[in-house]
Amino acid sequence: MKKSSKRLVQALLLLAIAALVILAIRPRPLLVETGRVITGPLRETVEAEGETRAHDRYTVAAPVTGRLMRIELYDGDRVTAGQAVAFMRPAPLDDRERDAAAARISAAKAFQRAAEEQVAHDRAELEQSRRERNRTQQMTEQGIATSQALEQARTAEQRAAKTLAASEYRARGATAQLREARAALLAAEPGQASGGRIITLRVPQTGPVLRVLEKSERVVTAGTPLLLIGDPQKLEVVVDVLSSDAVRVRPGAEVVLDEWGGAEPLKGRVRIVEPYAFTKVSALGIEEQRVNIVVDFIDPPGPLGDGYRVMARIVTWSKDNLLKIPISALFRQGESWCVFVVEHGVARRRTVTIGHRNQSEAEIVSGLASGETVVLHPSNQLDDNMRVRVM
Repeated sequence: MKKSSKRLVQALLLLAIAALVILAIRPRPLLVETGRVITGPLRETVEAEGETRAHDRYTVAAPVTGRLMRIELYDGDRVTAGQAVAFMRPAPLDDRERDAAAARISAAKAFQRAAEEQVAHDRAELEQSRRERNRTQQMTEQGIATSQALEQARTAEQRAAKTLAASEYRARGATAQLREARAALLAAEPGQASGGRIITLRVPQTGPVLRVLEKSERVVTAGTPLLLIGDPQKLEVVVDVLSSDAVRVRPGAEVVLDEWGGAEPLKGRVRIVEPYAFTKVSALGIEEQRVNIVVDFIDPPGPLGDGYRVMARIVTWSKDNLLKIPISALFRQGESWCVFVVEHGVARRRTVTIGHRNQSEAEIVSGLASGETVVLHPSNQLDDNMRVRVM
């Protein structure tokens, strides 16, 4: 009896030692970070840096070559339309310069006429947009049209109103250019060979002075920019993106403006995707074809001014209810996308099909179910059927 008990104790001791050896040599679970497969909204965006600018800028330039008197204005000073802001004593003109000045007057007249015609065209477009909005509103009240159609009609009306305002500003600028071009011939008038007459430069639009480009008295050539006028309360954002991204952006697209210095992001809407691209050298020295996208503010811009930096996220696609996972859970296995799914402490590799994605999340078309746990940032140490421990 004692011998049997002794053998039993020895057997149990050997089993305990064997269990301890197995536990000692068994690989420890790999520490991993996990995320959930959830159902929710997803937005596909184009992200790029943008810069605010006054919606309508006016550059007061020297109409003739001559001596500029000292400008007694400072950045931020407010001026009114027609106010004298600078004075010049023109240099005498020769025959060639006189002919060139006369040609500039003809060109300025043509530009003014074109600007006035554009104002008439944009005014007609605004009236048509208002009629369309009224019809759509009546149809919506009758249940014939959708609320989305009404919102699009209102957006079109707002866009037409802003286009008309911009055309009117350009028409005022064209009138000011014509005055400047006519002033250029003052130096050619009889008795002005010594350049004794003084030319007065006036601003075409009411607003603050954004920058005084030429402050001190000196000789300037015709066309030298002197002052920059604009209203910082009427701002827009210019975002330059790769041309391959610009083809996915449409006018009216929603824009989120972030990293501008405030606590909350601002909302905006794409007004226009400019129809031409330009070459820009990146920080890595690579030439890129980029396109300017102009964005209007929906929210008040607050303390933002002209030339401020913002980060723009332009929405190119969105859906409110779909299956999605963090983008960091995905990795490539040959030609397929895969994830590691955590099941009872074990990581199982699974092939998935993804749809739309952005910088942080991806749509799951097949391969996963809502509520499953996936490994984020899977390392090269992680393999199929490996034990893991969640951080």
